[in-house]
Amino acid sequence: MTVQAYILIQSEIGSSERVVKATRAVTGVLESFEVTGPYDVIVRCEAENVDDLGRFIVGAIQKVPGITRTLTCPVVNV
Repeated sequence: MTVQAYILIQSEIGSSERVVKATRAVTGVLESFEVTGPYDVIVRCEAENVDDLGRFIVGAIQKVPGITRTLTCPVVNV
């Protein structure tokens, strides 16, 4: 079973559209949307396990130009 998470992203002013386009191109990203409120972009992603999820966030998502902060919310199945 895979692990899914929502990543709430704050971006530099005026860069949210570029962040959405860049994150949509990352393997493992299922959806990416511009939103309003305290976060600028929300990404839904998937990884094989929690360790891979962490490597994915640090190795791929946080390296996208324009991202200033992320908050990861793993999906739990209760």
